[in-house]
Amino acid sequence: MAQTAGVKPFPIAGRVASERERCIGMTEVERQWRKQWLQDQILSPNEPAYVEEYWRERTNPIRRIYRFPLDVTFGVLSGILGENRAADYRYIAGKLGLITVGILCTHYYFKYSGNDWTKKGGFRVVKSKPLVLPGQKGFPFITNRKMDDYAERGFKSSVLYAK
Repeated sequence: MAQTAGVKPFPIAGRVASERERCIGMTEVERQWRKQWLQDQILSPNEPAYVEEYWRERTNPIRRIYRFPLDVTFGVLSGILGENRAADYRYIAGKLGLITVGILCTHYYFKYSGNDWTKKGGFRVVKSKPLVLPGQKGFPFITNRKMDDYAERGFKSSVLYAK
């Protein structure tokens, strides 16, 4: 949902928000208004207010569980590194952790869920024949596979295959 909840946003900066408009010329009233508007944009030292109870109540419990390890680790490091740098490192560490888990899950899947003659599922990894062009060594490419080697899916290496 949009921040304006479907209502067309109204720019409070007015006509003088654009530098081009200000260069055309401003009346004294517009100058005073812009001066006040610029002063209002400066936040006081206690803004934005962070109320711990408000955010803890609103945070999803599952999210709190999976964020807990990095929150604790970088909560300690924020005193050493500073708040901003610790937040940056926490973000990067979380993303690298997710990428690592994704890579490990993919590796596990390809290693242990391969397609062979005993099951229907899993990825089937097929090697293509090498690209050999006229004038290169090995042209024309002649394969050493026999007719019964095609689509055997590992059956010949099983104990059931007897020659």
